[in-house]
Amino acid sequence: MDNRYAVILAAGQGTRMKSSLYKVLHPVCGKPMVQHVLDQVTQLTLSKVVTIVGHGAEKVKSELGDRTEYALQSEQLGTAHAVMQAAPFLEDEEGTTIVICGDTPLIPAETMSALLAHHQETNAKATILTANAEDPTGYGRIVRNQEGTVEKNVEHKDASEDERKITEINTGTYCFDNKELFKALKNVSNDNVQGEYYLPDVIEILKKEGKVISAYQTASFEETLGVNDRIALSQAEKLMKQRINKEHMRNGVTIIDSDNTYISVDAKIGRDTTIYPGTMIIGETVIGEECVIGPNTEIKNCNIGHKTTIRQSVAHDSEIGSEVQIGPFAHIRPSSHISDEVKIGNFVEIKKSSMGKGSKASHLSYIGDAEVGSDVNLGCGSITVNYDGKNKFLTKIEDGAFIGCNSNLIAPVTVGKGAYVAAGSTVTNDVPEKALTVARARQVNKENYVDRLNHKNS
Repeated sequence: MDNRYAVILAAGQGTRMKSSLYKVLHPVCGKPMVQHVLDQVTQLTLSKVVTIVGHGAEKVKSELGDRTEYALQSEQLGTAHAVMQAAPFLEDEEGTTIVICGDTPLIPAETMSALLAHHQETNAKATILTANAEDPTGYGRIVRNQEGTVEKNVEHKDASEDERKITEINTGTYCFDNKELFKALKNVSNDNVQGEYYLPDVIEILKKEGKVISAYQTASFEETLGVNDRIALSQAEKLMKQRINKEHMRNGVTIIDSDNTYISVDAKIGRDTTIYPGTMIIGETVIGEECVIGPNTEIKNCNIGHKTTIRQSVAHDSEIGSEVQIGPFAHIRPSSHISDEVKIGNFVEIKKSSMGKGSKASHLSYIGDAEVGSDVNLGCGSITVNYDGKNKFLTKIEDGAFIGCNSNLIAPVTVGKGAYVAAGSTVTNDVPEKALTVARARQVNKENYVDRLNHKNS
C-alpha cells in the first residue's frame, strides 16, 4: 500500500447559511460538520492530514486541535486554489491524496476506503467519488464510454441535452496521485466568470495528458450531501440521526420512536436498554445495559450504570450508578455523583453533590454542594442551604441519617451517622451521631384569638 494523505477543504464562510458561525462549524447531531469529516478521515491509514482553513481559522483549529496540519487560504479563490495551499506539506510526497469537503459530514470512512481502493486497483491518476441522483440538476455529470471508463466530467451548465439525462454525478470528493495533483494544479486557470481556480479542472488536465481517470460510485447518494444552507443542514441532521439510531438498534437497543429520539454520534448505549420518545442523549454519554431512558429526557456527558431508569428528567456531566431511579421531573446538574440504588424523585435538584448507595430524595428537594452518605432519607422539602450571597459551603450528611420534611441545613454543617433531624427544622450547628435535633420554634396556641381579632376590627 502506498502512502496516503488527506486534504480537508474548510476555508469557506458559507454565506448561504446566513450565520455568524462559519459553515463547517455548524453542528450535525451535536458535532461540527468538519469534526465529523476529520473523525471519518482519521479512521483511514493516512500519513498526513491537512485542513485548509480561511474564515474562522482559529475557531476551526480550536475544534480540531492537533489531529491535523493546517494551511491558510487567506483569499477564497476556488477549490483548486484551496488545495494549492497544502503544497508545503504534500507537494513532494509520493502516494495518494483524498480531497474532501468539510461540509460533507455524512460520508463514512468505509466509502472513503472503498474510493481509495478503487483508485489503486484501476491504476488511476485521479478518481472521482460519484453517486446516482434522482434529480441531478446542478451537479456535474460523469460521462463514461462503453467500457465504463470516465470520458469526462461535465458541469450542468455546459452539458448537452443528452448529457443532462445522465444521473451519475460528481460528489466533489476525489482521489489523486499526489505528485500528479500538485503538478496539474500549477496549470489550472481562473479564466471563467467567477475568476476562480476549480479543482475539477485538474481532471481535464490529467485527461488531456492521457492519464487514467476513474470513478467509484457509492450506493448512497444521501451520504454525499453537501451542506450549503439551513435546509441542507436540517437534512443532514435527519440523515445522521437515522444512521446513529439504526446502529444502536442493530446493537440491541430498543428505540420506541426513532424519529423522535436524538442520540449523539459519540454516545454509547448497552444492549436491552430502552429509549422512549422525546429523549436527547448528547455528547460523550455512556449508558449501561437494561436501562430505561425517557420519555422526554435530556442526558449530556453522563456515565450511567446498568438497570437505571431516568424518566422526564435532565442530567448533565455527572456519574450515575446502577439500579438508580430518577424522575419524573428531576434535575441532575454537573459534577454530581449518584451511587447505586439511589432514588431521586419528582422535582428534586442535585447539584455538585454525591449521594451514597441506597439514599433517597423522593420529592421537592434541593441538594447542592453536599456529601450525602449511604441509606440517607431526605424528606420532602429538604434543602441544603449552600450559599450566603458570596460563597458556597459544604453540607455533610453521614450514613443512615434521617432528614425530616421541610428541613433547612445551613452550610457548613454536618449531620452525623444515624442522626435524626425533626421536620421543619433549620439546622445551623452540627448534629452528633445518633442524635435527634429539633431546630424550630415551640408551638404556641392562643385560645379564642380569632374571636378577639374580629371583635377588635368590628
